[in-house]
Amino acid sequence: MPKIGIAEDDPKISELLKSALEENDYQVLTVANGTDALELFLGQNFNLFIIDVMMPGLNGIQLCKHIRKNTVQTPILMLTAIGTIDDKVTGLEAGADDYLVKPFHLKELLARVAALLRRQPTVTTQTDSKLYFEDLVLDTYSKEVSRGGKTIELSAKEFILLELFMHNPNRLLSRQFIAEQAWDISFETGTNVIDVYINFLRKKIEKGFERKLIHTKINMGYILK
Repeated sequence: MPKIGIAEDDPKISELLKSALEENDYQVLTVANGTDALELFLGQNFNLFIIDVMMPGLNGIQLCKHIRKNTVQTPILMLTAIGTIDDKVTGLEAGADDYLVKPFHLKELLARVAALLRRQPTVTTQTDSKLYFEDLVLDTYSKEVSRGGKTIELSAKEFILLELFMHNPNRLLSRQFIAEQAWDISFETGTNVIDVYINFLRKKIEKGFERKLIHTKINMGYILK
């Protein structure tokens, strides 16, 4: 039974989420502020965190940053009452894997939860766990990435994206394909979340290196070459 931690200060929303998730066979623990959430989330093993942005104590963005600073790669679904691109990007930069704008339909929330929970670590052996592309190395076993011998720290979503590219070198990947493989959702033409994450990934694997690896094909997608 997957274990989900919820940090939400609105008791009605918290209870609604808990009830809906438990009806779908999830184990759920809830807290009402970011400070208590940090202690709970770092003290136990969870499969997913659902975090509200506006909370007393640590807010959702601060909580997300603290979780990632402690190298916890558990998927995070951020809840926000503000749906502007800047607010969404702020959450993604803090380490969130997905976001949902209030008010939301429970059906959509359950679909996003299921998609994030499918992001389970690949079972592999240390002998065949490394992927190589030029001077870029990705280890699916240890979840470590390096380029030219330099360690690169990636978020869970950035790691998934890079692994997707390295399994498909020199192949043009459409935004729809990336959305289906990395998010398990149909591509929405009105969203730029994929482009935002690609830019995050580019900055990390290309910073300090003259040779660029991820290239854009306008109106077509992206390619690792």
